[in-house]
Amino acid sequence: MRNRNDSVFKYLDELELSLCLYFNRISQWQRIERFFAIISRLGDGVIWYSLITFIAVLDFTASGLKAASHMVVVGVIGVCIYKYLKTRMVRQRPSTTWAQIHRGTAALDLYSFPSGHTLHAVSFTLIAAYYYPGLAWALFPFTSLIALSRVVLGLHYPTDVIVGAIIGGSLAIASINVIS
Repeated sequence: MRNRNDSVFKYLDELELSLCLYFNRISQWQRIERFFAIISRLGDGVIWYSLITFIAVLDFTASGLKAASHMVVVGVIGVCIYKYLKTRMVRQRPSTTWAQIHRGTAALDLYSFPSGHTLHAVSFTLIAAYYYPGLAWALFPFTSLIALSRVVLGLHYPTDVIVGAIIGGSLAIASINVIS
């Protein structure tokens, strides 16, 4: 059965190919590819689970537990949203669609739209910065590197990352407004 999103994604895929190739060329240098692969793997959840744990342990107050719980709840909602969208939208990864795009690391799942890594990086960064503004100087650049890594490594199109960031930002802002 043909997916009704096929024609939309085919058009976007072709439109974004040159941008994907531009960023993917960066991964031709082994050290750069390794750097972005490490960043991407940290974005699998390791950095965020660690951050949540550190917040809960190091700031064992009502505020710290609230921040950690807030991140966990938004993380679960984010997983539900991106898994739902990925299985409904069914957009192939750039490295699957285009032979000239090198996949710099293994993908965690089959489809590319939206970027779950970016969704979570943005939502967790905004929530952590809300509770602990001093973390923003480290988390904002790291989140940008995670988003960039997904395109550099051939795992996502730029629109996957942009939509992931919009969803993650919207989740964070909405949840902050709810608790405020």
